Amino acid sequence: MRRLISSGSTFEQEIGYSRAVVAGEWVFVSGTTGFNYQTMTIEEDVEAQAEQTLRNIEAALAQAGASLADVVRVHYILPSANDFPRCWPALRRTFGEVRPAATMIEAGLADPRMKIEIEVTALKRS
Repeated sequence: MRRLISSGSTFEQEIGYSRAVVAGEWVFVSGTTGFNYQTMTIEEDVEAQAEQTLRNIEAALAQAGASLADVVRVHYILPSANDFPRCWPALRRTFGEVRPAATMIEAGLADPRMKIEIEVTALKRS
């Protein structure tokens, strides 16, 4: 069974993707940024963006019947690798006990205001 999850972000309709896809016990969360989807605003600070990104991911996982504790894989994408250590406290609070497999990639993002994008895969616990 395949189920699509939407955050209500205008990007999903404009580009043609889902915030997350549930396939059986697996949840695949698209690359998610620090936009507040209710106001479509984004903070300038990378730490604030990381925190909002994690809240956005947590909300998508909850809609899928999963949680941050179910995350088994995470990809961090930042335009500047130098900003990554500033995100570590938020990431450690979120994933310190979960310890998913992780990769950090330095790459350009779709909007110059975006300073971090996070993509996760979760396996719902039975």
